Amino acid sequence: MSKGNTSSWATAILVALVAIGSGCAKKQSEFAIGRYDKVPAGAYAVVAEVRAKPGKENELRSATLPLVAEVRREPNNLLYFLHEDRETPGRFIFYEIFASQADFEAHNRTPHVQAWFARLPELADGGVKVTRMEILGNQPSSR
Repeated sequence: MSKGNTSSWATAILVALVAIGSGCAKKQSEFAIGRYDKVPAGAYAVVAEVRAKPGKENELRSATLPLVAEVRREPNNLLYFLHEDRETPGRFIFYEIFASQADFEAHNRTPHVQAWFARLPELADGGVKVTRMEILGNQPSSR
């Protein structure tokens, strides 16, 4: 390969990388969930954890995944993420934000959540461990 061809390839690769980088920056902003400062004061955040019984990891995952779409359709659910521990399959963490504590409590009474709770004795090692969180730093300081 001649020196001129190498230079052309290098230029083409550089142009492609710049184009890809520009596209990535655009895509990242297109998928932005929202602004942190738009989460209303008094919003109610929860971190919950559930662990599958040994050998029940796939069944618990299958029972849990449909909750994501159901909960996201609830009127006062602001954010709902289900995570699975990469190092401990069957260990699930939920991160949830509701408009208020009352909305979170109403969420727990919905038929889809009640049906999921009913399956836990068969699938989960213990119940759901819930930590009720206060969101800090998302509102401008009043000082």
